[in-house]
Amino acid sequence: MGSSLERDRDRDDRRVAAGGEVAADSADHDATVPGFDAAAESGPEPISSAPDDNAEPPSFQDPRRLLQTALVVVVLVAAIYVLVPSLAGFDDAIGKLDNGIWYWYVVGVGFTVLAFGSYVALFRGVIGRQVHLRVDESYQITMAGLAATRLLSAGGAGGIALTYWALRKAGMKRADSAERMVAFLVLLYSFYILAVIIFGTLLETGVLPGRAPVSMTIIPAAIAGAIALVALAICLIPAYLQRRLSHLESEGRLGRIAVKLATVPATVSSGTRAAISYLRTPSQGGLAVIGAMGFWAANIGILWASFMAFGESVPIGVVVQGFFVGMAANLAPAPAGVGAVDGGLIGAFLIFGLPAATVIAAVLIYRLIAFWLPVPPGIVAFLQLRHTVARWEQQGRPAIEDQDGKESRETASPSNTSESKVDY
Repeated sequence: MGSSLERDRDRDDRRVAAGGEVAADSADHDATVPGFDAAAESGPEPISSAPDDNAEPPSFQDPRRLLQTALVVVVLVAAIYVLVPSLAGFDDAIGKLDNGIWYWYVVGVGFTVLAFGSYVALFRGVIGRQVHLRVDESYQITMAGLAATRLLSAGGAGGIALTYWALRKAGMKRADSAERMVAFLVLLYSFYILAVIIFGTLLETGVLPGRAPVSMTIIPAAIAGAIALVALAICLIPAYLQRRLSHLESEGRLGRIAVKLATVPATVSSGTRAAISYLRTPSQGGLAVIGAMGFWAANIGILWASFMAFGESVPIGVVVQGFFVGMAANLAPAPAGVGAVDGGLIGAFLIFGLPAATVIAAVLIYRLIAFWLPVPPGIVAFLQLRHTVARWEQQGRPAIEDQDGKESRETASPSNTSESKVDY
């Protein structure tokens, strides 16, 4: 009996010791996981304190919500394309749509295919080192994300949420998913900012032909330059900022909030540095860089072809600058950007002095080809993506962090996480 009690005590002691080691390891790991609240973990309901970012975004779970959004978008599109021009006295612009040269529309569709091929290349170039994805899986994620960007949220938030969810399902860790999404966006929009600075300066100095109103050249270039400086300053934020501030957790609720908020600038900083590394080392980030440049170049090509369809030869500098300045209206809180982007582009080219009827007709055709034409295949890609995610789960759940912020290895799927590069 005595020996049996001693064995039981020894076993209990070993369990306590092992529990202490696991807790220590978990605490060390949690300090590096963005969004993890160590203080909340010690509360009575630890599961509810951690975000369930492995769940499908709410916007995509309810078919009725998607249908309602689609109906709102259809109504707004009808208003923008038919009702508003008539009320504003721009019937000539609507009449021009029937007089467009058809083969320029075909050219615009060709540029659209190039744009989304480039977008897939950018995605694979940035994400491919972290998780193994086939070409068709990359296509599904990117096209579904683009459809979500167009239908669900201004400024691209809908597409970001869906892409993040898909990456988590594919087996990417929470920290890596957030960092790679930041790198993806920074790399994509760095060419946007550079283009506004370069073409605005070249137009203002007369190097490129075309009208050069200050409101469309120097002012946007200065704003873009300020944004670039802020992005570079963000790189100075240390990636381990949260760990540096961990001592504030003992200072009460405000201290814990400060530690949690520190994950945001730290993640943005590391993602920005990753994007810069792609630009500095073309041998490693060549596919991503080509994809980012190709995406914007193809979109500008669609707009150029839209003007050419109505016999308007616009100087290339004006097309580029008008496109980027006008597209800034996408940040406006409008459903799917309907009305805001159209108005931004039309206003930009009117300031450049182009005929109103031609500008309206060209912008409407551009939006139809570049914005609305890819939505149906994007919806199909989203439905395919849901089946792909279900297949990943049937094969065995990919390695993800559990609710404690610690990566779960027991249910890892080799088929989705065993490779660290994509097939080009």
